Amino acid sequence: MMKLCFISNTASHYRASIFKLIDDSYETSFFFSEPFEQMKLIDYNILKGPVKELKTWHWHNFSYQHGALRLLKKKYDSFIALGDVRSISTWLFLIKAKMLRKPVYVWTHGWYGKESGAEVYVKKLFYRLPKGILLYGNYAKELMIKEGVSSSKLYVLHNSLNYTKQLALRKELSPKSVYQDHFGNKNQTLILICRLNPRKRIDMLIEALSSLKAKGLLYNVVIVGDGNEKEKLQLQAKQCGVDNQIWFYGACYDEKKNAELIYNADLCVTPGDVGLTAIHVMMFGVPVLTHDNFPHQGPEFETIHEGLTGAFFKSGSVESLSDAIVSWLTTHENNRESIRQACFQEIDTQWTPDFQMQVIKSAIEQN
Repeated sequence: MMKLCFISNTASHYRASIFKLIDDSYETSFFFSEPFEQMKLIDYNILKGPVKELKTWHWHNFSYQHGALRLLKKKYDSFIALGDVRSISTWLFLIKAKMLRKPVYVWTHGWYGKESGAEVYVKKLFYRLPKGILLYGNYAKELMIKEGVSSSKLYVLHNSLNYTKQLALRKELSPKSVYQDHFGNKNQTLILICRLNPRKRIDMLIEALSSLKAKGLLYNVVIVGDGNEKEKLQLQAKQCGVDNQIWFYGACYDEKKNAELIYNADLCVTPGDVGLTAIHVMMFGVPVLTHDNFPHQGPEFETIHEGLTGAFFKSGSVESLSDAIVSWLTTHENNRESIRQACFQEIDTQWTPDFQMQVIKSAIEQN
């Protein structure tokens, strides 16, 4: 069995499924950065391979993983490393690996499309060093090819959540009157499930809801999540006269309940960057509406196929957001089930741990 050295940043809980598959597929040693802020981590006990936390130094946007360079002295067949251009230890690791002719693959966002001239130059140097590059999206891949990075070293593996658990929950779902019971009406319902922070631009959704109400168009909104913007948003909703249309559900860590809330909504609206929310809601059959400024999006915006699994509105425009909400809900009011199936299909074929594992194997086992 191939001996693999896996070096990453903090072991985020949502990545447990893919880490477990890597652990099952290879004789893997895991090295994670020690957590430097409060976040939910995986239980290291689910991995049979050895796990070690590397003491990690942070300064502004830069980092250094102590002990990473020493791993090149050990007899691993391949390495998957943190692909962060601002990681000084990764630069040194890649340079030394190149000299030693050790196969290293970096897991990274790659290109965003908003890089400055200096950032373009630095990234071109950085991506010459690894043998292969594991990317979250095709958007980044196409940008990198345009910048001269060889397509032969680029592998798109997307992202994933706990697909197996969520699929089991999906099979148990059926339409419920959760929103009719709460709001006391049969209006179509918009959902947003996320941390309540400025990046999500929930204020735009409240403005859009108010604008639509002035036109006699009434929709329900459920916001699942908590954060430091909650009180501010609640006050805005009251001032705009739409507080009775918005259900601030709060944080919910019961995935069965989240699945029910998502499944019974009509559309997920994320005025800010969409991120993992897109995978989460499409897993349970809900399309996504988000902004069209792709350089400032999470790679998960690629789950959205216009008119099929969601739509885009003009970034920063409340008017465009309002029009897009009405357009989607009007156009697709009578084909909710076909939209649901399209969302299922997108996630089932492209955004699962099994899909990611297939891509990883195709990369590191090619030679």
